[in-house]
Amino acid sequence: MAQSVRLSDDLVSKAKSTGNVMSRSGAGQIEHWAKIGKIAEENPDLTFEFIKDSLLAKAEVDNGMVDDYEFDN
Repeated sequence: MAQSVRLSDDLVSKAKSTGNVMSRSGAGQIEHWAKIGKIAEENPDLTFEFIKDSLLAKAEVDNGMVDDYEFDN
């Protein structure tokens, strides 16, 4: 469900600029930042790089882009 939220003009402008580079809308960029921030607050010991890599790995699994690993016996 979409909901209106008041944001500063500066934040919206920065989100639009960054979103263009990252192929996201301004709203999509703000959602991305919010998701990263929420994860970081809930897991203060994780680095940004670890959070980013974990989200990328999850997206790959969700989109069937991984193969099962076969252990040698």
